[in-house]
This record gives sequence, structure tokens and C-alpha cells, in this order.
Amino acid sequence: MKLKHALGIFWTVATAAQAQPAWPDRFVGDAGGMLVSSQALVQGASSSATALPYVFGDYGRFYARVDTLGVKTLPLAQGHLELAARISTEGFKAHKTAFATAGDRTAPVPVGLGTFQRTAWGGVFAYVFHDTTSGGQLMELTWAGKVAMGAVTVYPQLGLEHRSAAYVQHLYGVSAAQSSLGLAPYQASASTIPVLSLNVTLPLQGPWALQLQTRYRAWDNAVRNSPLVERSGQISGYAALTYNWP
Repeated sequence: MKLKHALGIFWTVATAAQAQPAWPDRFVGDAGGMLVSSQALVQGASSSATALPYVFGDYGRFYARVDTLGVKTLPLAQGHLELAARISTEGFKAHKTAFATAGDRTAPVPVGLGTFQRTAWGGVFAYVFHDTTSGGQLMELTWAGKVAMGAVTVYPQLGLEHRSAAYVQHLYGVSAAQSSLGLAPYQASASTIPVLSLNVTLPLQGPWALQLQTRYRAWDNAVRNSPLVERSGQISGYAALTYNWP
């Protein structure tokens, strides 16, 4: 019975995979360049502005969603189970802050599983990442809506982000060896915060468009109680000039 059950599961998955439409053999989506900006979170650091490529689209099973890259695998409800990786910019150099003894914090490298589900009331993104730098975890659940306002399209987003204690400690904790006059040791706990985002697409000439995003994170005590941190909330965003490949 166990063998029959296993074969039944395999047949169901294989049949579902075959029922999917053929994967596109070319890139479909938007690509261009963007300027990314974020308020400084650590005391003494300066707000950052960085020029980066912008990609939001699919090439066969591969996809890019601005800061998230991955591969679509098995069909899952109204989407796919995805292998995913996140491009993080949360790290910082200690000499660029008010605390040179704090030690550099390398940016996390989150890799894991995810999915994007299309529903009648919007899209849902869900990710579970393991950070290979800190050994901690990052989990996200985000709802995204879509509102057409003439030629302009607005995408409101509401989400939750959970960082494990190890993840937070790597970025904002302070060990005894890193402490100094004015910088007390700090052992971080896990963090769960709400995230509000607003994305806007402004059509320009032909396939060109301007993509704008503003995002706000309301940090909880696990982060804002760190002696390194000077803000209870943080605003970030980007402006991108993109070309659409239909």
C-alpha cells in the first residue's frame, strides 16, 4: 500500500506539472535601472542611496522580483513552490557609524522556499528563508493589491516580517567583546514587525515606465532597544526607469 500511495502522489504531481502552460522561452516583464534609498537605522550612519539594476519578470521557470530571485518548481494551489534567494542590504560597516568597536555586520544571505499565489482579492507572497551568514531565519507574508487610476497603477502592500533571535543578534546585538564606553552589551530576541508598502507604476512613452516604491517598517523592541539603533521606524524605497517586454 505504501508503494501504491507513493506512486499515486508522483502521478498526481507529474500530471499537474504537465497541465501547466509552456514556460516562456524569452524574458517577460520589466527591466531597467533604479536608485534605492533607505534611512539610516544605526546611530552615526548616513542614509544610503545606491544605483542598482531593476528586474521584475520571468524567463521560463526563473523569476526576479526586484530583491528576490528564484526558480518555480512544482505547481502549488494558484502558483508554484519556489526556490528563492533574497538580496539584502541590512549590513553595515562599523567605522561608518558612531560605534567603531561594534564590528562590521555583513549583509544577510537569505535562501529558502517561497510562493506567489493569485487570488480574487489580490496576490499573496510567502517566504521562509535561512540566513547563511547568521544561521538565523527570516519569514515573510505579504498581501499585494492592485488599483488602476487612469493610466497610473497603484499596488498597496501589507505584510509581516519575522526575524529569529540569531538573525537580529547578528545585525543589532552587541557582544561583551564589542561593547565599549557608551555601548552596552545587548542580547537580541526575535522580532516580528508590520510592513507597509506602496508601489506606483507611471507609464511614460511606449514601453517605458517609472516604477516608484515607498516602504515603512515599524521596528519592535527587539530591534529598537539595541544601543546601536536610533529609530523606531524606517522608511526606504526606490525609483526605477523600466522597459517592458510583453
